[in-house]
Amino acid sequence: MDLSSTLRRRLDIQGYGCESDGTLARTQLGLRFSPALCAAIAAAGTALASPPILWGLMVFAALGAVLTFHPFDLIYNYGIRHITGTPELPRNGAPRRFACAMASVWLLTTGGLFAASFDVAGYILGGALVAVAGLITTTHICIPSLIYGVAFGRRDLART
Repeated sequence: MDLSSTLRRRLDIQGYGCESDGTLARTQLGLRFSPALCAAIAAAGTALASPPILWGLMVFAALGAVLTFHPFDLIYNYGIRHITGTPELPRNGAPRRFACAMASVWLLTTGGLFAASFDVAGYILGGALVAVAGLITTTHICIPSLIYGVAFGRRDLART
């Protein structure tokens, strides 16, 4: 599988610039796993207006912010990749970890809105989070990574 220049740029924005095209070509589908699982759990937590689900997911997002991998990457690395015959996922760089930090705050806030009975605001914020995670999953466009790039001087990364 070849890596298009567009896909390469989107993965660079997420902090995978040091990885070879070959590695990224073989792992780019696997890199969608954690955002997809997060989107699904956030969607369930939002649909159910469930602070416990959202706050539970927040713990995983916070770990993804402080570790060089997302905890859900372990499911891929120790299970799925052996079935698919793909290599281990590369470590997450600062932009992707920043995205996890943003998601942590987002999940905390969304859960707090539901806990305080501000359900409409919770649905709006939760829906937006699911949409952003869905965008990463389907296109590798990561809005929080773009924000990271602009905030920390990588203005060239703002063009996808």
